Formats: sequence, C-alpha cells, structure tokens
Amino acid sequence: MNDRYLSVDQVAELLGTTPRFPRRLIEERRIRYVKVGRHVRIPESAIEEFVRARTVEPIKPRRAALRRAA
Repeated sequence: MNDRYLSVDQVAELLGTTPRFPRRLIEERRIRYVKVGRHVRIPESAIEEFVRARTVEPIKPRRAALRRAA
C-alpha cells in the first residue's frame, strides 16, 4: 500500500487535461478509484495503468514502402 492517492485536480494536472476528463473516467468506471467519505481519490498506479493501456507505439515502415518506383 505504497500508492499515492491523488485528487481529481491532481490527476488532471498530471495528465494535462481539465478536471472534467478524470471525472468522466470515474463516472464511466474506466479507471480505478477510491471513495474516502465524499471524496474521490485515484491511486497513482491506476493512472500509470490507464496511460500504459492506451499508449500507441509507432510502427516501423516496411522497406518496400521506401523504394521508389522506376
């Protein structure tokens, strides 16, 4: 239990979005969160999982695509 728990505003700042985006993720249950009384906290590991799951790796161009037509 070494996870930091972040507020919606902190998550928004971390992701570079408005607070509306993390709130929507919570409402749609697309991210793990913890209710502490009436407060909502998001574990830092949940943010890392969310970003990792949606990271798109670049593709390497095929060599054939780089050749010029004669």
